[in-house]
Amino acid sequence: MKMHPKVFSVYKKACIPPALLLVFSAMFQSIVAKDPVAVEVEVQAARFAMFPAGDALFVPLAFGWAIECFEGRYRDYQAVDARYHDFEHTLQGTLCMVRLLRARHLAGAQPLLNEPMFQLGLLAILLHDTGYLKKRDDTEGTGAKYTITHVGRSAEFAAQLLKQKGYNSSDITAVQNMIRCTGVDSALSAIPFQSELEKIVGFALGTSDLLGQMAAEDYVEKLPILYSEFAEAGRFSRNSTHFITSFSSAADLMEKTPSFWDKFVQLKLNRDFCGLHNYLQDPYPSGPNPYLDRIEANMKRLKGLRVPINAQPA
Repeated sequence: MKMHPKVFSVYKKACIPPALLLVFSAMFQSIVAKDPVAVEVEVQAARFAMFPAGDALFVPLAFGWAIECFEGRYRDYQAVDARYHDFEHTLQGTLCMVRLLRARHLAGAQPLLNEPMFQLGLLAILLHDTGYLKKRDDTEGTGAKYTITHVGRSAEFAAQLLKQKGYNSSDITAVQNMIRCTGVDSALSAIPFQSELEKIVGFALGTSDLLGQMAAEDYVEKLPILYSEFAEAGRFSRNSTHFITSFSSAADLMEKTPSFWDKFVQLKLNRDFCGLHNYLQDPYPSGPNPYLDRIEANMKRLKGLRVPINAQPA
């Protein structure tokens, strides 16, 4: 796997120790999630902050695998064509997750994160939405049609990829268990975690999948696109009882999102995911949580909108 020249130049200039840590001088500095290189550099900085003597080649390797998958360069899979659940969405969650795990690790929380579990967690977040990818002979609609089944599909995809890369069955199961934490309707108590640490990293992934997207600057603008994915999945699955089919229009989704945040997401974060999002307080433990602040700002925007009832998805 050849390292992206921009990434290589950053690593070379940094010599890793001092400059990579400067990436975290302001822990939540603005990183554009559309730029995989910028995200990879921050992830590598987080990895070094936690495991300075660890494997410096793993992060670029994992990113390379994920990029190949999402760009249609893995086996007989097409490039991602879901417009909301694209690679940017994956990078949003990835940024949030490594920030959370880094803060938890440096706070000395038990059980202490180790590098192998960090690596499995990174693989899980990078692959958690590969269930939206279509085979080359799948020409009907977009990958959004798999919204209802994408968690299971992602777990299967990850198993296929990681087996090919030489991972053992226990590690593959760990990645699959973490991915299963991302379903809106996932039964967390039924996931057969192999250890407490595996469960914590899975909960960090589920937390970050929610926070990363909802805190995005363009989250409000992207909700009509999310509705279009829901509508396509509803038509494809013909499942009228699933949560995603409860919205009648983009306007309806936008109107109901603040309530979804207040009554569902916050409960899930605090109760189901054990309040792991609190490690994102900057500085920890008494500072503000920039992710929650940005989400509250997005909810305020939504509440202030006067969306026409006949608004159509973009």
